[in-house]
Amino acid sequence: MTHPIQPRLTQLFRFVRCSYANGVAELVYAFDQGEELIERISFPNAPDMPAARKHAFDAALKLLHLFAGVSYYKAGVPPKIEVAEGPLDDATANLLDDLYLHGLAEFAYRNGLDLRGRLVFPRSGEPSGKVEAATLHLPRRTLVPIGGGKDSLVAAEAIKQTGGEATAVWVGNSPLIAACAERTGLPTLNIQRELAPGLFELNRLGAWNGHIPVTAVNSAILAVAAILYGYDSIAFANERSASAATLEYDGQQVNHQWSKGYAFEQMFSDWLHTHVAADLDYCSLLRSHSELAITRAFARLAPYFDVFSSCNRNFKILGPKPADRWCGQCPKCHFVFLALAPFLPKPRLLGIFGRNLLDDETQAAGFDALLEYHDHKPFECVGEGAEARAAMYALSQRPEWQEDALVARFRHEILPQLDAAQLALEPWMQAFGEHRVPTRLKAALAAIG
Repeated sequence: MTHPIQPRLTQLFRFVRCSYANGVAELVYAFDQGEELIERISFPNAPDMPAARKHAFDAALKLLHLFAGVSYYKAGVPPKIEVAEGPLDDATANLLDDLYLHGLAEFAYRNGLDLRGRLVFPRSGEPSGKVEAATLHLPRRTLVPIGGGKDSLVAAEAIKQTGGEATAVWVGNSPLIAACAERTGLPTLNIQRELAPGLFELNRLGAWNGHIPVTAVNSAILAVAAILYGYDSIAFANERSASAATLEYDGQQVNHQWSKGYAFEQMFSDWLHTHVAADLDYCSLLRSHSELAITRAFARLAPYFDVFSSCNRNFKILGPKPADRWCGQCPKCHFVFLALAPFLPKPRLLGIFGRNLLDDETQAAGFDALLEYHDHKPFECVGEGAEARAAMYALSQRPEWQEDALVARFRHEILPQLDAAQLALEPWMQAFGEHRVPTRLKAALAAIG
């Protein structure tokens, strides 16, 4: 009889094996010599794999195994990592070391852990070999991940306007995301991820818990899908501010959105080019844009107003009333309401949310955190504090908003402490900064406006 392990006392995390057959990938992990943890990812209506893509598919699948392991590793955070297939080349080990260290930085901060120097993937010491992987002549079409919120819908519409061939894709079974994907009018692809049941048992036994870099895991799933189904690009909708740290703690930057940031995008994109396929591009279409610029673009997309939601609390509910899609209490609700307010007629915005969040004094602390007034930015996918201040300032200058409780409070209490010259909306509308958008998708950038 096997005794249940105590996750926090484990000494070794093992990447046991991964396999693929009949549209299902199996990813297997274990702590010490404990029971296997088996995750399954299902790719619907999977075609037969062309022989020319087999090597690329295997490389993408191995990386998915390594990426998805972050959900399990964090349960025990043991001091040693073992990869059954042997040590990794330098480029892969560097990518994994960074993903686990920075992607788990918030988890570590909240649990009082320090993963620096503890998290080391086994490496062979050999360089990654070829400068570039083979060109697979993948079909010229794009996977557009849909998350249910405004950003991915802006990206989908931009690609549609260029006439490019694209598919709306999502991982999991959220009816809200499914409704948004259907509303795009694009072909859809819904991939299922089934976590190992043993993970929930580890949680019962006292496992560490917290935020993981889920965008990275989904990115690896989509890399496998791109090779399997035949797509030459994956276009996320991560904005400029995703690269900004939430806070700095003990000399380490902690960014809730690290795997949505540009550093991860560059590393993962480069890795795909050297290890999977020279013609598989991974990018964020919105990288050069601020949250406010993206929100302005979304404000022109009225057909989505009754289906989208960025609220994580009500995320799985798809009901007829706005209250079913927006809890009205969380940082995401606060930020999307505030960001949309300068760009929509007030009655239209209140119709989307079903209430006026800025006329509710009990919400003051939540909006203060967005403004970085007496608090740091929330651990959520929200814009920069300076963006929130610019949006609030814009409302404070408009008669229809001035008397609302939190706008009035901003005018009288917070605004006198700020430099009004730093609060203009217009600079946030300018696109700038580096991006990885490939030439064939650059026309979509113009469509964002």
